[in-house]
Amino acid sequence: MPQISNKGVSMPESPIRKLVPFAENAYKQGKTVYHLNIGQPDIKTPQIAMDAVRENSLDILAYSRSEGSEVYRQKIAKYYAKNDIHVKHDDIIVTTGGSEALLFAFGSVMDTNDEVIIPEPFYANYNGFSTASGVKVIPVISKIEDNFALPPIEEFEKLITPKTKAILICNPGNPTGYLYSEEEIKKLANIVKKHDLFLIADEVYREFAYDGATHRSILQEEGLEDYAIVIDSVSKRYSMCGARIGCLVSKNKEVITTALKFAQARLSPPTLAQIASEAALDTPQSYFDDVIVEYVKRRNVLIEELNKIEGVQVAKPKGAFYCIAQLPIKDSDAFAKWLLESFDVDGETVMVAPAAGFYSTPGVGLNQIRIAYVLNTEKLIKAVHIIKEALKVYKD
Repeated sequence: MPQISNKGVSMPESPIRKLVPFAENAYKQGKTVYHLNIGQPDIKTPQIAMDAVRENSLDILAYSRSEGSEVYRQKIAKYYAKNDIHVKHDDIIVTTGGSEALLFAFGSVMDTNDEVIIPEPFYANYNGFSTASGVKVIPVISKIEDNFALPPIEEFEKLITPKTKAILICNPGNPTGYLYSEEEIKKLANIVKKHDLFLIADEVYREFAYDGATHRSILQEEGLEDYAIVIDSVSKRYSMCGARIGCLVSKNKEVITTALKFAQARLSPPTLAQIASEAALDTPQSYFDDVIVEYVKRRNVLIEELNKIEGVQVAKPKGAFYCIAQLPIKDSDAFAKWLLESFDVDGETVMVAPAAGFYSTPGVGLNQIRIAYVLNTEKLIKAVHIIKEALKVYKD
């Protein structure tokens, strides 16, 4: 029979989604499954966004412009200005989720066999985007013992070769919840300027910064205009994961011109979802204030409960709504499957994301899991209790 491509064979499975069949079987057995595995918030989407679609009177659901509606992009630019990020609407290309924005960025600045340096653990799909683009991930490891802080700049410089085209960060981070300081952003800015690299920042969790900390965008750095590319999305900000609307932002005109060619090749981002996303930009600040209070409460409860379990180590997130927990086991992939297949407490079990899939270095993160604290505190307490009871009887 015809052969599958090497690229297809090399595409990694999602550590977040590959266990879905096991969860479905657990449901068929009548079990309740607490989903700690995926960043799907239970926070309600702003009503203003839902109403914009419900009340729309379009007669034809037509294509939008390849770069997205001009009116929407102008409103995005105003949103950024409120966050002390000053860009023009033509510095923005609307994409089908942040995922497409990353693919456009990779395609625009990297060729086959080029290299991108990424602090790991990182969002698992960076591995997939790199494979799809023929790009090699060069990891620089951050450690749970250091709360996943940015590794020393010297570690980045050791990894730079003639093939290196970019450094990619997620800020605040998925899966660690790490929030980069202004000093760390400046260090990264200096290194990309010194070595003539792009700095790509996935900033989709910008609003979710805790404990009085503030988010620092790479677009706020003077002198970084030709180097900075931001990836953004409405998915988590407005609890609109299903809208599949994101954007690529850069003041580098060559990057935008090039990315637009990729955008034209896929025709346009979805029209109705842009209407919802445009309306969401009018969401009052009180919405985010309430959401942040809720996530801080959930984070604190989760960390407190995890710290009660003997042998568990957890890094305290500064932003986003994820954390990495290190368990007293050898293989979290096997543990995650076992939880769904063979374990429950009074008919209830937990679905977690094995953390090895958030690394590209083989053998790292095997005893770690990523937890998304997107459930209310009552459910989080129950879920951690199940993990605690499971660890008492689990055998590697």
